[in-house]
Amino acid sequence: MPKWKELRRFCGRDGWECFRETDHYFYRKLMPGGTLKRTKVSKGSGEIGPDLWQRILKQQLQVTQEYFNSKLK
Repeated sequence: MPKWKELRRFCGRDGWECFRETDHYFYRKLMPGGTLKRTKVSKGSGEIGPDLWQRILKQQLQVTQEYFNSKLK
């Protein structure tokens, strides 16, 4: 499972904008069709749990695990 810092790195490399920072980082990305995607990234250093990670991938990032991994290389 990825760590929170890897999710943050993905957002930076995939064109997401950090629009707010509190105890979490809040990112958004405007898609070409006008859809606005959003995600929240913990400032923690641990791994993201498997169930939560699957929800983040499918509902918030809307990408495959392979796409996510390609942005970390």
